[in-house]
Amino acid sequence: MGIHTYFQSLNDLERIIRTPGKFKFEEHSVSAHSWKVVQYAKTLADIEEKHGVTVDWKKLYEITSSHDYGEIFIGDIKTPVKHHSLELRAMLQQVEEGMVAHFIDEHIPEEFQAIFRRQLREGKDETVEGRILEVADKMDQVYEAFAEMARGNTEKEFTVMYRNALIQIKSIKLHCVDYFLQHILPDLVREGSRSPIDIAQITNEALSS
Repeated sequence: MGIHTYFQSLNDLERIIRTPGKFKFEEHSVSAHSWKVVQYAKTLADIEEKHGVTVDWKKLYEITSSHDYGEIFIGDIKTPVKHHSLELRAMLQQVEEGMVAHFIDEHIPEEFQAIFRRQLREGKDETVEGRILEVADKMDQVYEAFAEMARGNTEKEFTVMYRNALIQIKSIKLHCVDYFLQHILPDLVREGSRSPIDIAQITNEALSS
């Protein structure tokens, strides 16, 4: 009982592997993914502030560091499956949120329950911080898929993951998205020019769709 149970449960995130069931040159855990999302979000938020946007840093750190905590209960469900339909996505989110809420009720002292409900909620929304989280989350999909394609992994799922993540990123209205597309993505594509997979073509198709 108590917050110890929460701290101990964090070990489970190290054992949940992303994109299960597919050949990968590199395995990535949900725990590692969450850490990278925080790092992306910090820089994206700095870019927003450079353009005069006010960022709630406390909220940003809370939602980015905890955005996948619920996967302790349901595992990492492949993105194409998760987003197959709005109805399925809503059902999965309902189950995940329900199990997180039950965990908080069962294990977190009452005086801290409201804090945990705020920190472990679904953070993606129309606020600046929620949109930054969405971009950072999709950026990690871009980088994970790129790393596999750059090494010649022909699993179709990584091409789909890369393309869909770019499409979603470019649809989000933020200064940091413009910066990513104009200054960061071109460097990534150039780095992948020796890959047997035509990453430049896949990128151009995604950005023009």
